[in-house]
Amino acid sequence: MENLTMGIPLKQPIVFELVGFDFPPEHGPFLFFLALFAYTVMLLGNGVVICVIMMDRSLHRPMFVMICHLVVCDLLGATAVVPRLMMHFLMGQQKISYFPAIAQAFSVHTYGVAMQTILGVMAYDRYIAVCEPLRYQAIMTSARLHSCCALAWIVALLLIAVLFSFHMNVPLCGRIIQHVYCSNRSILNLACIPTHINDIYGLSMTWSVSTGVFVIIAFSYIRILSASFKQRRTDSNAHKKALQTCAPHLVVYVFYQIASNIVIVSLRFPSVPQNIRKFFSILFIVFPPALNPFIYGLVSKDLRASIMKLFSIQVMRVGHKQ
Repeated sequence: MENLTMGIPLKQPIVFELVGFDFPPEHGPFLFFLALFAYTVMLLGNGVVICVIMMDRSLHRPMFVMICHLVVCDLLGATAVVPRLMMHFLMGQQKISYFPAIAQAFSVHTYGVAMQTILGVMAYDRYIAVCEPLRYQAIMTSARLHSCCALAWIVALLLIAVLFSFHMNVPLCGRIIQHVYCSNRSILNLACIPTHINDIYGLSMTWSVSTGVFVIIAFSYIRILSASFKQRRTDSNAHKKALQTCAPHLVVYVFYQIASNIVIVSLRFPSVPQNIRKFFSILFIVFPPALNPFIYGLVSKDLRASIMKLFSIQVMRVGHKQ
C-alpha cells in the first residue's frame, strides 16, 4: 500500500503557489530594489548593534545580552520572508515546495512569539534593576540571565512546534496560498477537512502569550514608575537614569504591538484591498527589525556611546593608513 503524506503520494512533491502582490511586471525591479534596501538596512542596523555589544565588554550586561537575543529574533523573521519576497519581485518566483513553506511559516510564527517572550524577560530585568538596585547583581546572575533567555526561546519554540504538529496527516485539497508568505493559517486554509483543533489552539496560544506578556510588562512598569517617583524625591538623576534605561524596551514593545495589531485589524475587514492586507503583513515583519536598532542607538546612551567610539576608532585607523 502506497505511503501518503498530507493526503498526497510521496512520489508527488507538494508545491504551493503564493499569489503574492498584484503589480504590473514593469514594477518588479523597483519593488525588488525597495525590498533589497529595506533588508540591507535591517542587516546593517542589527549587525552593528550585535557587533558593538559583543566587542565592548562594558556592554556585557543583562540588558544588552537580551537586546542581542531580540536582534536574532528580528533577523529570523525578516530573513524568513524578505529574500523570497525579493525573488518574487525580480523573477516572479511564486512556487514554494512543502518543507520550505513549513520552515518559513514556522520561522514567522516563532518570530512573533519569541519577540513577546523576550520582551517579557526584558521587563523582568528592568523591574529588578530599578526596584531592587542593591540586589540586582545577586538576583540577575549570569546563570539566571541565560536561563531566562533560554526559557523565552524554549517557550516560543515549543508553542509553535505544538501548533505545527496539527499539520500532520492533514490532507490538502489546494495548492494556491492567498498570501505573500506562508503561515499556519494560509496552509491550513487548503485542508480538505475541518481544522477546529488547530484554530482553538492557535487563538488560545495567541491570547495567552499576548495577555501574559502584557500583564508582566504592565506590572513591571507600574512598579518601576512607582519606584522612580520615590527616587525622584531624593535623587533626580537616579529617577531620570531609571526611565532612560527602560525607554528602549517600552518603545520596542509599543511599536511591535502597533505593527501586529494593524495586521490583525486589516485581516478582520474584508473590504480592505488584498494588496493593502499583504503590505501590512509585510510591515509586521519588516517594520520592527528595521526600526529597533535605531531605537537602541538613539535612546540607549551607553550603546550610542559605544557605537560612536567604535566608528571613531575605525575612522582614525583609516586616517593613519592613508
